[in-house]
Amino acid sequence: MEKLSLLARVQAKPGQEATVENFLKEALALAQREEGTLRWYAFKINENTFGIFDTFATEDDRQTHLSGEIAKALMANADALLSAPPVIERLELLAVK
Repeated sequence: MEKLSLLARVQAKPGQEATVENFLKEALALAQREEGTLRWYAFKINENTFGIFDTFATEDDRQTHLSGEIAKALMANADALLSAPPVIERLELLAVK
């Protein structure tokens, strides 16, 4: 059962919007390999702001995701792609349909 989630927002540097968008689209394959990540969404808020919303049953699953391949790849390229560090919020889900 989904109890926990993460909401991450990233802002692309000027000229890097398409690269960030493609990175997020390609990250789906990595998320699909994570057993503990129950749902994973990548989205676009506006021209240069993007986000990820994902859900987990346990804190261990959430921690595994935070130290997983998507996070490593994003942080390895953050200086080149992002205008600010990612904003990551840990959420507790109150109701899910």
